[in-house]
Amino acid sequence: MPHPPSRTRRRLVAAGIAFIATHGQAAPPRMVLAREFRAGDHPAGHLVSEKYDGVRAQWDGQALRFRGGGLVAAPAAFTARLPAVPLDGELWLGRGRFDALSGLVRQARPDDAGWQALRYMVFELPGGAGSFEQRAAEIDRLARAVAWPQLVAVPHERIAEPAALMRRLAEVTRAGGEGLMLHRADAPYVTGRTDVLLKLKPEQDAEAQVIGHRPGQGRHAGRLGALQVRTPEGIVFEIGTGLTDAQRDAPPPVGAWVTYRHRGFTARGVPRFASFLRVRVLP
Repeated sequence: MPHPPSRTRRRLVAAGIAFIATHGQAAPPRMVLAREFRAGDHPAGHLVSEKYDGVRAQWDGQALRFRGGGLVAAPAAFTARLPAVPLDGELWLGRGRFDALSGLVRQARPDDAGWQALRYMVFELPGGAGSFEQRAAEIDRLARAVAWPQLVAVPHERIAEPAALMRRLAEVTRAGGEGLMLHRADAPYVTGRTDVLLKLKPEQDAEAQVIGHRPGQGRHAGRLGALQVRTPEGIVFEIGTGLTDAQRDAPPPVGAWVTYRHRGFTARGVPRFASFLRVRVLP
């Protein structure tokens, strides 16, 4: 295909610069990241909340950004209601509605009507002082002061015993929830992957990069049979379940990152019973 004339190229470059200036791509915000709850971990000393299957977003007092640093194109009416202090949480439409949520929040032009059903589930104050228990109380105070149903302070509870924690997990997942989060009540604000924040789910999830496509057989002859993927640690394996017919006809391309679920690891570090969940979208 021939290159466009130089004047056209200049206009395209200018348009790209204007797009970036308007949409505010920035360095990824520093966030607290959870590790998996493991055998031997104990709920005592933690504040426990539901794990919301939403889209992580951090508010810096002026702009709302995805985990990757891209600007969330939220309606002005939405951001105008947020307090002028940094917040961290999940944009959420409700249990089992991640796909609809992802499509909504990643539109270049916000769907004002769609955003009216969305809630910002806030669970942290970036850079906030004091213990997590104190910051959670301040989030609750902020939400009460704003008095707006779309800004929600994530509710927490104390659970003293592992058996009670498992009962609570079963209640949440039976109702369609994804799992639980456990945050050390006495923890100062920290960022990065940390032991002060734990996630507990019936199944674990992780990410891997697509490095190849395996052809299908039988019913899947002529289309994708399995994705060959590689984890950030260099473990190569295949994901052949969890894919829809449409995804087998048009599979995630080589180089894409995908999220999958699994049930622990083999002795070689390979995820057990890996099942495709979704293509990772990280602006």
